[in-house]
Amino acid sequence: MERDFENRTGAAVVVGAGGGIGAAICRMLAERGADLAMTYRSSADATEAIAEEARAKHGRRARAWRVDLTDADAVAAFVDAAAAEFGGVHTVVYASGPHVPMLHLSRVTPAQYREQLDGDAAAFFNLVHPSLPHLRTAPGGGSLVAVTTAATSRFPVRDGLSSCTKGAVEAIVRGIAAEEGRFGVRANSVGPGMLTDGMAARLIGSGDLDERALDVAKRNIPLRRFGGAGDIAEAVCFLASDRAGFISGQKLDVDGGYGV
Repeated sequence: MERDFENRTGAAVVVGAGGGIGAAICRMLAERGADLAMTYRSSADATEAIAEEARAKHGRRARAWRVDLTDADAVAAFVDAAAAEFGGVHTVVYASGPHVPMLHLSRVTPAQYREQLDGDAAAFFNLVHPSLPHLRTAPGGGSLVAVTTAATSRFPVRDGLSSCTKGAVEAIVRGIAAEEGRFGVRANSVGPGMLTDGMAARLIGSGDLDERALDVAKRNIPLRRFGGAGDIAEAVCFLASDRAGFISGQKLDVDGGYGV
């Protein structure tokens, strides 16, 4: 078993820990030796269960905070509190984002688009801004990983609210990689394709994707299957680890070949 984070000083910050992808990332980070500072919006019980599992099963320190990512002051207070409690922050993982309805761009109102930008791209920057001083001082270098979408590489019809705002997140990641590398900070993105967990599961449950749409989606994937949250966690943990120490400013799509 990889123990990539066992000797790292401080904690891994994971926002959106209560979701399917965020939970899988937290579990894998703890399994590989990371202490966890996690946030959730409404999934208190699920996130507390992850924290307890990290403590009981892996002997890691873990704590969950309820944080509204659109509140810049609240996010900054959380990051500073986590760094103080855990003795620093070595990794920041953005695995959050509001629910995204499937709509043609012609049916998206300016108000809807602005709300999506605030809830995703602006929220991500609210996290990045207070995290940078801590990542700069992380022994061995700090790492930022944003979970975005494979849709920024190959546009799926009716997915503009997601891909357009996640594209802004990816632009921030590239900017951080270019500007912060001199301080030892790396920044990368992971782009999930269709998964049985996370956003795809919510779209299926909400009826935005019916059986016909799912069949079409599967035929567009060379591997002819959907992925899982564990596939995303594996990519995130690799990019956050020292094994990816010379990788920065990149996006790794985990999509079964959808973008080919």
